[in-house]
Amino acid sequence: MDNRGGAGGTVGAMHVVRSAADGHTLMWGHIGTLAVNPWIYPNNPYDVVRDFAPVALVATLPSVLVVHPSVQARTAEEFVALAKANPGSLEYGNAGNGSASHITMAAFADAAGLDLVAVPYRGNGPMLADLLSGRVKCSFAGAPVVLPAARDNRLVAIGVSSKDPSPLVPGVPPVGARAVPGFELVQWHGLVAPAGTPPEVIARLNATINGLLADEEMRQRLAVEGAEPAPRSPEAFRQLIASELERMRVTVQRAGIRAT
Repeated sequence: MDNRGGAGGTVGAMHVVRSAADGHTLMWGHIGTLAVNPWIYPNNPYDVVRDFAPVALVATLPSVLVVHPSVQARTAEEFVALAKANPGSLEYGNAGNGSASHITMAAFADAAGLDLVAVPYRGNGPMLADLLSGRVKCSFAGAPVVLPAARDNRLVAIGVSSKDPSPLVPGVPPVGARAVPGFELVQWHGLVAPAGTPPEVIARLNATINGLLADEEMRQRLAVEGAEPAPRSPEAFRQLIASELERMRVTVQRAGIRAT
């Protein structure tokens, strides 16, 4: 593992782009690096479609819509009604401009026709601290970030962003069931290689990774992180990236999101 931080993952991405296309250097990519960054960084140096070869989708992670207990909403439907009745009054915390929590709430607000106020933080830690204190009133964040506080009744979980109920968040219905019919937006993670990596190498890596995802111990370890295994073929992963790139382009433009 070689953790290369900087510019929302751009530094690490460019290291992989410039690496030998032999299957020995891969990038752990996600919705941010592979679908959001090209639209929020005006000079993003890599082209997702041109510069990477999808290897394997690994996992999906539903986001959880939570509110501070002071908010008078205990369902996603009540939250939507409250926000519509009080436009511009509900502030939501996110982990930073263009983060998954920012994108998810922006897309949800757009689909529901809500006027919410985004409050970006430098990471989930400070965002969660202000959410717990009531300085911001809600968030649409990853399950590992907010579920411990929800289980302690310090936050109230009122919906998940996945199409179907998540076994990781029992008893919490999808927001797309009734509040905003059809809404779905999950975080996803997977491995990509430099463009030009031989197809037989990609096929071998994909088969190995999918085999690992079928292992019960691996599934349990993913569950601890709020993730569900999502094995797919390289081509299916490619199609997901392409569709998410277009969806994020629209979401970013409509919400006016820019990196800071």
